[in-house]
Amino acid sequence: MKDTFKNDIDKGLSAPEKTLPSKYFYDKIGDALFIKIMNLPEYYLTKAEFDIFKNQTQHIIKGLKISPDRYFELIELGAGDGTKTKELLKVLSNNNYLFKYIPIDISSNALEQLESRLTEELPAVKIAPKQGDYFHVLDSLKASKHPKVVLFLGSNIGNLTDTEAELFITNLSAVLNTNDKVLLGVDLIKPEHIVLPAYNDKAGITKDFNFNLLNRINSELGANFNLDHFYHAPEYSETTGVAQSFIVSKRDQEVRIEALNKTFSFRNGEKIHTETSRKYNDDVLRSILKNSKLTIASKLLDSKEYFADYILVKS
Repeated sequence: MKDTFKNDIDKGLSAPEKTLPSKYFYDKIGDALFIKIMNLPEYYLTKAEFDIFKNQTQHIIKGLKISPDRYFELIELGAGDGTKTKELLKVLSNNNYLFKYIPIDISSNALEQLESRLTEELPAVKIAPKQGDYFHVLDSLKASKHPKVVLFLGSNIGNLTDTEAELFITNLSAVLNTNDKVLLGVDLIKPEHIVLPAYNDKAGITKDFNFNLLNRINSELGANFNLDHFYHAPEYSETTGVAQSFIVSKRDQEVRIEALNKTFSFRNGEKIHTETSRKYNDDVLRSILKNSKLTIASKLLDSKEYFADYILVKS
């Protein structure tokens, strides 16, 4: 894992337009910061999707065509703390649906905490956490002939470019069987005054979340990033529907990374791209799905129509 981290950082900072992969936000500190972000007043995404899971649980179950007397596997990609999913798990468990919950996450810390909470709060739910890359784990589950419902929530797909998202969906479709379902949560294209504060909160938690990546490089790779010499700068375009986060250099400076035996130069005002958060509508999603065998079966909206959970079916 450390070699992959090291190589990804080297590749990103060596590029003409510097980048750092957002997946490295998540360690023990990053996980805790993201939970704080989800509870911020500006961060509407989690609240909007929770609204759907809390108030439209039966519509979700009906849309997924889950049968009470047929066993299925409920697989969640990037499960995180499972707050929203617990609303669905409660209803399924209380109504004696036959299923196993398989959360998949790159963070072993997040999975351990999730399993501990669910074991205490919903002891009847069978949980089988899997740590690792989504497709590696999914591929290992493909041999199972049980129906599958895959949850990919929180607009996590929005962290991908459209090209990456199309490839992701095509790969996801390939490891599913006919009639398997996907519940895909996406943030919808909205005005800037709603979207931008979600990535630029007054308390500065999102800035800390981004800067945790620099702290990780310092502690794990022996770098000497001075966080006071950088600032956090999110951007959003209503036209493209794309929000992006950047860490920007305040001055001309050099940063040494001992594990790479390299020094990187940063110009005053030079940006390091850390995250993309793509916003969706029906047309964007259809374009992403075009090379897959997944089609839109139905769509659920929160009460403010900020967010959508699409139910996709594999043909």
